[in-house]
Amino acid sequence: MQGASVAAVSDNRVTLGCFEVRGSVFALDVAQLREVVRWQPVTALPSAPELIEGVIDLRGVVVPVIDLARALGLGAVDAGAQARIVVTEVDGLVVGLAVDAAVEVLSVDATVMEDPPALAIQAGYGASRAVVRRPDAEPVMVLSLEHLLESVYRSALPAQEDSR
Repeated sequence: MQGASVAAVSDNRVTLGCFEVRGSVFALDVAQLREVVRWQPVTALPSAPELIEGVIDLRGVVVPVIDLARALGLGAVDAGAQARIVVTEVDGLVVGLAVDAAVEVLSVDATVMEDPPALAIQAGYGASRAVVRRPDAEPVMVLSLEHLLESVYRSALPAQEDSR
């Protein structure tokens, strides 16, 4: 019986897509990732919410793009040779996240995913849903895609209130 529980624990793995933003590594659950594409120019959307950079045409589908560095309050993504757009999907909504580089796919045991620090949570920080500590490397912040999208919605509120 003990062998069965060890096998069940070892199958409890989470696969994360990792990317770099302004020198830090962030991740999303691969279940929310559709693909990672090379950087391409983003077409601005007039009067779009502040955090929406614009849109790209991805094989006939118009995809809104958010600069992840700006959404996290870290400045702007460097649109250099390593820049990528991480195409995500949550609740049927497809959104591209501009990042400085795609880094790796990381498979971790779910038990090593820790909650963000209590002080950060109590202060209203919700951008990360977990932290993964790695030996000989900086921790990886596992982002909450839902929280990021909520930030985009909130960025549109002042513009809507001003137009009334």
